[in-house]
Amino acid sequence: MFEAQELAGERGGRIVFAAVSFVLAPGGALLLTGPNGAGKTSLLRVLAGLGQVADGALLWDGRPALEDRIAHASRLALVGHQDALKPALTVAETLGHEARIIGGDAGAALAALELEGLADHPVRILSAGQRRRVALARLVLGAARPLWLLDEPTVALDVAGVATLGRVLAGHRARGGMVVASSHLALPLDDATELRLAA
Repeated sequence: MFEAQELAGERGGRIVFAAVSFVLAPGGALLLTGPNGAGKTSLLRVLAGLGQVADGALLWDGRPALEDRIAHASRLALVGHQDALKPALTVAETLGHEARIIGGDAGAALAALELEGLADHPVRILSAGQRRRVALARLVLGAARPLWLLDEPTVALDVAGVATLGRVLAGHRARGGMVVASSHLALPLDDATELRLAA
């Protein structure tokens, strides 16, 4: 169980969101919406243990989630707005390197995001949508991590890519995983609870 109680976050000395509360059970999904500048990315960073908590509590199974930041980091996978890929590496090298760091099966990640045909291609020649699928393949590597945090995951994806992402997210939730995602557009997250942040 992942829970926020009257959570407030700070960035650059100012409060960017406040009074955020939710309870996310295994298999659950939370969709963060709101205008640009409402604090969606900042909230995701706080949930990941990377941002500054100004007030409130963040709990994991009833205990303070951030009292052990290493343990918290080990239970989540984060895909930010930027893809953070090395242009010189091939797709297979990228996922193989990630697999050595966080575990998982690089071949399964390639297959899940339908990247097998691009495995030997350098990242630098990929389209924006293909690069996004490589970044999202990290989720499959971190499939054992129960909490997935996604910042605008469908950016640059075509219709087929969004459908592929939907299958990956549904599989994670079916195994008891949880998803928190921000988006301006509809996401393939059935029965997600929406949390709208105001600017």
